[in-house]
Amino acid sequence: MTILTRLTLGRFRNYESLSWSPGGRIVVISGPNGSGKTNLLEAISLLAPGRGLRGAKIAELAQGGSGAWAVHGRLETSDGPSEIGTGTTDEAPERRIFRLDGTPPRNQAEIAARIATVWLTPQMDRLFQESASGRRRFLDRLVYAIEPGHAREVSSYETAMANRNRLLAEGRRDPAWLAGLEDAMARHGVAATVARRHLIGALNAALAGGIAGAFPAARLDLLSPIADHLSDAPALAVEDWLRAELQATRVRDAAAGSAQLGAHRDDLALFDVASGRPASVCSTGEQKSLLIGTILGHASLIATGRGIPPLLLLDEPATHLDTARRVALFDALRTLPAQVFLTGTDAEIFAPLKGGAMFWRTGENALHAAS
Repeated sequence: MTILTRLTLGRFRNYESLSWSPGGRIVVISGPNGSGKTNLLEAISLLAPGRGLRGAKIAELAQGGSGAWAVHGRLETSDGPSEIGTGTTDEAPERRIFRLDGTPPRNQAEIAARIATVWLTPQMDRLFQESASGRRRFLDRLVYAIEPGHAREVSSYETAMANRNRLLAEGRRDPAWLAGLEDAMARHGVAATVARRHLIGALNAALAGGIAGAFPAARLDLLSPIADHLSDAPALAVEDWLRAELQATRVRDAAAGSAQLGAHRDDLALFDVASGRPASVCSTGEQKSLLIGTILGHASLIATGRGIPPLLLLDEPATHLDTARRVALFDALRTLPAQVFLTGTDAEIFAPLKGGAMFWRTGENALHAAS
């Protein structure tokens, strides 16, 4: 199991300086709203590549919104101790850097090979009432944790698409240039959709096997013309199809200001297996239960698939859950092969975990052990 044994912060969010040893596999952090609970989870999430659980801009992470900041974590892993640091410098406050065991890593894939983080935040309660882009980012985070190389495919696709959009908007219809960008969109776009489709298949199989415990069984579905074509044809043939479609729709895309077909249009749907209803029409509590079950299943999938149990970050997980679902959550966390951090304003909600969890309380920009 991967265990965070120490977290050190410098000028990060509301913490001028903090050195914290969580001290357990299940860690409960309680405190008033605005006291820094979520900031701690965000700091942990930033030990892995990506923009963290808030998706914040680099400059926003520094105390006061300017200057350098630092996050450092000491981990105990099956391969021994490891240290990961990230942050900025006064000389380059807009450029985030990493350190792995005290030295710059060759690339962020080295970091991703050491740590995986999975999280659930209150903002995700609205996942199925908002735009497809939010659901796609959620899905991509699930994929990244299993296949770190997925980030490169998505980034390369988005870069090629942005350049194509710009050329079309400027009226520059150089066939060779556009063909090269559309080729990149086809290759990287199909690769990204293949990875999303694979993750959904593996997660659905795990959830069908009851890996999420007493939570409602969920089924995920990828809404994507590319995925539909992949059901009937090999990836290379789908690349050829997408490449031809992009070439044929240049005029339409120029008028729309963006490509109307591609991996950036993929969407995610979630269904309650028992009722067959989509999450979008379920109650808030039902949606929360389906999401928690999905996150727990994904955490188990990482542990078995990569051999690197993730750090599971649950921000206000008890909100919208009835008593039975809270009991199911706590039971699942006791057996999950992962270190878990939970937050809430009321520590008593987590009382059933006493004896098996460490309790902490935030306040006055500090962290204190709680009984």
